[in-house]
Parts: sequence; structure tokens; C-alpha cells
Amino acid sequence: MKELEISLTELLASRDRRWSHEKNLMAHYPELTLVCLTVVMPGKVKRNASSLVVATAAAKAVRSAFDDDMRLWEEKDLATGFEAYCMVKLGAEDVKRRCCEIEESHPLGRLFDVDVIGPGGVPVSRRQLGLEPRKCLICGNEARLCMRRHTHTQEELQARIKEMISDYVQRL
Repeated sequence: MKELEISLTELLASRDRRWSHEKNLMAHYPELTLVCLTVVMPGKVKRNASSLVVATAAAKAVRSAFDDDMRLWEEKDLATGFEAYCMVKLGAEDVKRRCCEIEESHPLGRLFDVDVIGPGGVPVSRRQLGLEPRKCLICGNEARLCMRRHTHTQEELQARIKEMISDYVQRL
């Protein structure tokens, strides 16, 4: 598989396209809750064999969690990373709780980024549900703080991700 580096401009443009797509989905399904799934993959390469292992596992977990309540499922396999969109006929807080459970319990869950947006375009946060912030892959501190402070090098993060994926694949 050829690994393509993406630029910051491409990454930012992909976020804009994702947000636009989310708005379109919410306009078409205003009574449903939107789940947007992406893969945590630091660095300039967002699509590679490792990210596809994570994407496959994440998609399977999310689809299983909402199987009976899902009204739409879309996947996009892009150079800027895997994206999946799911429209669910459950309340946004219930959906967020399930997604957080997936992120916490799945062996690769820390590499899943599952955002939940309720009817009216209102995102649901972990804090709203009284849940702890996500933990750093390496040290267990709050991930957001480590990211802001650049506590760990990209090489350290990539090595930890590689280890997590290798452990997961060996268990399959």
C-alpha cells in the first residue's frame, strides 16, 4: 500500500469538507443523532495499513453498537484518513455514552475518534456526561494537555500506536 503524506492545508480542507458533510446529513435527518468516526493517526500519513486495521475495527464496533437503531451508514477511505458517518434514532447523550464505552473498552478504542452531534447540530462532550477526558496513549495524563504541551514526540506516539495495533492483530 502506497503511503501518501498530506499537507496541513489538505488536512484542514478535509476537516472543512467533513463539517460541511455533517451539516448536510443533519439537514436531511434533523430528528436523528449523527456519529462521525475518524481514526487517530498522528503525523503526515493518515492512510496506511495500520490506519486501515483501526478503521475496520472502529467501523465494526460502531455498527454493532447501533445496528438496530442505525438509519444511515457511510464510509469514506481518503488520503486524509478514514471517515464514517452514522445517523442513529437514539438520543444524543445515550449515543455519546455508547461511543465513549467503545472508546474505553475496545483494545484499539483509544485510536477511535467518535464525535456525536445531536439534533440541532449540538455536539455532546464527555464533560456533559460527567466522564473523564481521554487519556494520553503514553503516560495516562489528559491527552489534550499532552498534545498542547508536545509532551511526547511524534515518534513516541507512532511507536505506541504500532504496538497497540500489533497486539490487537496478534489476538485476532
